[in-house]
Amino acid sequence: MTQHDSSATNSSAADADRSARVALTCLSDPGNRSVWSMVQQFGAIATLDRLLAGDVADPVLRAAVAARTRTVDARRAAEIAMRRADRSGIRLVTPSDSDWPTSLDDLATTDVATLGVSRRDVMPPLCLWVRGAWSLGDAVTRSVALVGARAATDYGIRISTDLAFGLAERGWTVTSGGAHGVDAAAHRGALTVPGGRTVAVLAGGLDRPYPAGNAALFDLIADRGLLVSEWPVGAEPLRHRFLLRNRIVAAVTAGTVVVEAAPRSGTSTMLGCALDLQRPAMIVPGSVESVLSQGCHVLLRRYSATRLVTSVDDVLEDIGQPAV
Repeated sequence: MTQHDSSATNSSAADADRSARVALTCLSDPGNRSVWSMVQQFGAIATLDRLLAGDVADPVLRAAVAARTRTVDARRAAEIAMRRADRSGIRLVTPSDSDWPTSLDDLATTDVATLGVSRRDVMPPLCLWVRGAWSLGDAVTRSVALVGARAATDYGIRISTDLAFGLAERGWTVTSGGAHGVDAAAHRGALTVPGGRTVAVLAGGLDRPYPAGNAALFDLIADRGLLVSEWPVGAEPLRHRFLLRNRIVAAVTAGTVVVEAAPRSGTSTMLGCALDLQRPAMIVPGSVESVLSQGCHVLLRRYSATRLVTSVDDVLEDIGQPAV
């Protein structure tokens, strides 16, 4: 075999692996423990073959795949998704790529959820979809998660903006979930800094911006930072996908800051992921009269590992970086 033939064979195998990973996400939500374990043992291509043949030890997964394949041709869906992504300027990143964030591997070894969330579907993703010119690995190497309530108060918006601005000014990427409220304020605060970078991890296909009202913001983020999702183009931002998305935000960042959170909010699960991953879990206090600070105060009281922060210097100190 010539060197050219060998390179072509390797390229073909890599393409088949990438396609299989996309097809697997069409059969089961990302993070599924059984699917992830099979990929580690057999590889993505063989795992796809096994799932489609019903050769699955997990009865729940086997039934779910059987139901899905009655309406979806996973291989065909993967092919279509990859073509649509290419036309939309969206690229696929897999663990074999140089810009894959290795910090995601920590999701495979976390303990039972601190906040009581099921750990069945929180393993590392098989692949990620990315829009934007930056290397994903480079963008999140120095990154802090800044998250909070969608229905944020003026106080929450102001604090989020100021923290994001200060972090970006010091060369840190601000990572959040692209939602209204605290998330959007964090993204905008980082973008206010010349050269400031921000990453939005979304809960649906990158060609279906959600919330739609943030579509213009997402375009700005793609120009200056990155949009990231586990789900292929066309995927709906279903409710449970937001909770799954939270583990990605927590895993790729050096620490998580919660600005505002109502009791039992989805933001609390983000902090739980950070605690599970033994990342700094930081909380901004608020008024005792504000419902949107009650969740923050409960978390501060309940979990000794959480830290109270009121400034960028506090955040940098807690993630072990000198404030300059």
